[in-house]
Amino acid sequence: MTEINRSDAAHVLGAHLSADGCHFGLWAPRAERVELALVDGDGSTQRNVDMTPDGGAWSVFVPDVVAGQRYGFRVHAQWDPDQGLRANPAKLLVDPYARAITAGVDYSGPIFDHVPGSYFEPDTRDSAGSVPLSVVVADSPAPEPIAERRPLEECVIYETHVKGLTQLHPTVPEHLRGRFAGVAYPAVTEHLKSLGVNAVEFLPVHHFISEPFVMGRGLSNYWGYNSLGFFAPHAAYCSVGTEGDQVAEFKEMVTALHRAGIEVILDVVYNHTCEGNHEGPTLSFRGIDHRGYYRLTDDLRNDYDITGTGNSVNTAHADVLAMVVDSMRYWVQEMGVDGFRFDLATELIRDGEHHVDQNHDFKKLIAQDPAFKGVKMIAEPWDLGPYGYQVGNWGPGWSEWNDRFRGYMRDYWRGQVDGVDELATRLSGSADLFDHDDRPPSSSINFFDAHDGFPLRDLVTYNEKHNEANGEDNRDGSDDNRSWNCGVEGETADEVINALRHRQIRNMVATLMLSDGVPMYCAGDEMGRTQQGNNNAYCQDGPINWLRWDQMEEWGDVLDTVRTFTDLRMSTPLLHANDYRYRTEVTDPAGAGLGRYELAWMNGSSGEMGEADWHDGSRRLLGMYVSDASSVAYLSWFYSGDQPIQVQMPPAPWGESFHIVASTCEDGEVPDADLAPGDSFTMPPRTVVTMRVAVMTTAPVPDDQPVTDQEIATGDPHIPDTPQAAAPTS
Repeated sequence: MTEINRSDAAHVLGAHLSADGCHFGLWAPRAERVELALVDGDGSTQRNVDMTPDGGAWSVFVPDVVAGQRYGFRVHAQWDPDQGLRANPAKLLVDPYARAITAGVDYSGPIFDHVPGSYFEPDTRDSAGSVPLSVVVADSPAPEPIAERRPLEECVIYETHVKGLTQLHPTVPEHLRGRFAGVAYPAVTEHLKSLGVNAVEFLPVHHFISEPFVMGRGLSNYWGYNSLGFFAPHAAYCSVGTEGDQVAEFKEMVTALHRAGIEVILDVVYNHTCEGNHEGPTLSFRGIDHRGYYRLTDDLRNDYDITGTGNSVNTAHADVLAMVVDSMRYWVQEMGVDGFRFDLATELIRDGEHHVDQNHDFKKLIAQDPAFKGVKMIAEPWDLGPYGYQVGNWGPGWSEWNDRFRGYMRDYWRGQVDGVDELATRLSGSADLFDHDDRPPSSSINFFDAHDGFPLRDLVTYNEKHNEANGEDNRDGSDDNRSWNCGVEGETADEVINALRHRQIRNMVATLMLSDGVPMYCAGDEMGRTQQGNNNAYCQDGPINWLRWDQMEEWGDVLDTVRTFTDLRMSTPLLHANDYRYRTEVTDPAGAGLGRYELAWMNGSSGEMGEADWHDGSRRLLGMYVSDASSVAYLSWFYSGDQPIQVQMPPAPWGESFHIVASTCEDGEVPDADLAPGDSFTMPPRTVVTMRVAVMTTAPVPDDQPVTDQEIATGDPHIPDTPQAAAPTS
């Protein structure tokens, strides 16, 4: 493709109104002719207007066009599937830069570019009336910006779905439920604020459709990872209309969230589109330039699929990559969003040979563009292709979903670990993955669950997936759940088991909030949302994916834990620090050592963990001690054992007193009174306890006593160079 001036692309491509009409632009460098089709409101009449070529772009100005006008394109070019060329002017195509999309797909209509039975013979039937249409949208002011975007280490991310969040909300008006306006409703934003949430990460809101095979099973794509338009808000999430109203309603939602102090992060799917491979429907990109928009195999006959969806967007092509960045810039500048989570992000940084390139232009363009200053960039750091697993490799300016945290922490709380050395690594920010190239702990997005997999309730209720409702004979979804049903598969009336399940969820919430990095959890975890054992509920648009607001009271203990530990984290700088901490001695203003360290690990008996403690595969207790030069430190105990254990406070100078400020225990299970150095308390099975520690801020007067052989042998905390005191790094 011939490059155009990208600084003008936003005005060249798409539909842009002026006082007397509308300018339309399409990038179609292999086209021989392009027609703009203006479609009446009922879809019955088209007016086709020839467009003029200019260096690979095609454009036309049409007088008297107003907002709400429906349109599409017909591209006349070569049909040669053996060369990756599949132009078919019988297919009416959505504008890749359309800011609104209306109408659905008639899956029984002529939506494929080929005839039944042959992928290489064109279908000459007109697809008009069976495919979505682009809509002309008037310019409007951007949403109200948030007062100040927080650094990621100060964020608590709530992954949610626009529809599922409010579809069953009892006080949201019925016509607003499941819509952008429902999210903006005060009862919803107040709930988010009450949780301490300050960033929502929406599952895809780019306009999407369902796959033909999903519709054939009587289901629909609920999650939205099947994009048709990268600039258009999903029309079905609008409460009032689909011919541009979705743009205004999305902006109003962003304003409402910003006024509540909540940032908006979009989960974006730039790695593939809804068209699938060459067997799938032709709705936009394939009909414009199949060979340009998509990665193809070396023989050009087939799509190079590293996403598992049939196609992969070709970001190795400068103009396709520019479309992606144009889309991002539009959502930041015009739609007011504060960050992006990139689905299967590794696909976006593959070169023309499909090799992973961490120096890809995708990352360079984002880093250089002032529009993205302060905008959060979060990678799902893998795809399905060779060397697709790139956790820890994305470099400065990027955060990444940390599946190593997810996997290990699930194993720890279900009792399937060998000691606690990796527990220390994950709690302290996964330095083994991210502490390089001047990357901070906020590079790690920590999570136990996300949309893909079991929610927290199902992690403690099911050992196996139960995906029969998806219509794939339970073959879909991961078999690696790392879950524990606490003794019974599925729901039970057994009060003992249910109490244990509640406790395990509270433990996971507390662990998430006490770990260095950025916490993220799924909407509904705070109220016991269950998918009934379905770990791949992408096609379930129903109660198993919708929040059950009527269960809030039943799960009040979990809700209280979320609020308690989130508030503790956010009100305590020591608990959301953004520098990696090691066993570095804390000093007083005069530079004298205080005998304690910025980070230390306690064994619950003699003080610091020693060599034997780290190599004890049966150990399930670990204390995480964080400190600075202030008068307060924090000591959090993590215990996944199934029997009570005596936990002894470390000796001075680690602390002068220890007071429990938060725990996952039941009332009365742990002491309310302060504990002194050397005191013990009984820690119940499977528990997290956090203590505020009073410490000295000036160094004690030396007593001139020699260090004993016993102190050296046991790793006494007064000896900074004792090797036993340091936690393993991996």
